[in-house]
Amino acid sequence: MRNIASSAALALGLALFATVASAQAYPNHPVRMIVPFAPGGASDFVARIISPKLGELLGQSIVIENKPGASGNIGMEAAAKATPDGYTIYLGNIGTIAINPAVFPELSVKPTKDFIAVTAVVDVPSILIAGANVPITSVAELVALAKAKPGELNFASPGSASMNRLEMEQFKKVAGLDIVHIPYKGGAGPAVTGMLGGETQVMFVTLSSAIAFVQAGKLKPLGVSTTKRIESLPQVPTMAEAGYPEMLSSSWQGVFVPAGTPRPIVEKLHAALLATMDTAEIKQRLAAGGVNIVTSKTPEDFAAFVNAETARWNRVAKESGATVD
Repeated sequence: MRNIASSAALALGLALFATVASAQAYPNHPVRMIVPFAPGGASDFVARIISPKLGELLGQSIVIENKPGASGNIGMEAAAKATPDGYTIYLGNIGTIAINPAVFPELSVKPTKDFIAVTAVVDVPSILIAGANVPITSVAELVALAKAKPGELNFASPGSASMNRLEMEQFKKVAGLDIVHIPYKGGAGPAVTGMLGGETQVMFVTLSSAIAFVQAGKLKPLGVSTTKRIESLPQVPTMAEAGYPEMLSSSWQGVFVPAGTPRPIVEKLHAALLATMDTAEIKQRLAAGGVNIVTSKTPEDFAAFVNAETARWNRVAKESGATVD
């Protein structure tokens, strides 16, 4: 019996030694960052700003892999099923992690079980925008136009399960509007492109996905979903100032790894990400795009936040009746 116990202890010790040694050597080749949306959206914007510095701190390049489709589910599933060795990291957001499970009943991934939450990285406010050819310049004028033409206006979204879609559903409810939903595949980038082309008239979208077009006069800003006005767009009122205090929301993003990833690797990634987000250049570039940096003290803190957000948006999705279009 003593020999068996000694053998078991030796095996456990060797396994722990191997895990620690692996973490110390990690990473020894490039790391893949899966972004579940097409280029041009908030997630891609954030990934391309933070990945060079993160790679510098880890000592290996970070290769961004855009895997859009199914409201981010294709990329999320690929990340969840990847080998849990730290060489695949996933930039998840409020939509893929917290909202999709409530809207897609056949989703093969359960984010709170199939991923380890490493840390939050940013929080991105939303902005209500209109196409350049839509004859409105304010939230009040949008409400008046929509009520004068029920069912004739279209609103774009990055997907059926996106937070931006739920924001508009909530706005329609509180303002008593009838506006038709047009979901786009691939995230905010394609949705904004569609609006620029006149396919849709209005939408809520992450600020970083639209700010350049707003500043260039190609899209009209109506209101932001923040408690106070945004420094980069001081002329744009908050939704509360426009008479809709209920419209307060933002899209968080964070880094995840597949369940089973060794704890030392998770801790190494957490430390490198916090150092990345504390870099002056990163702060400046993200702020210019209307993005706020938010990090988690520990992976456990981020996991608790994700669990709370999942419960919250499950309720919102059910109350709004949002389904897959």
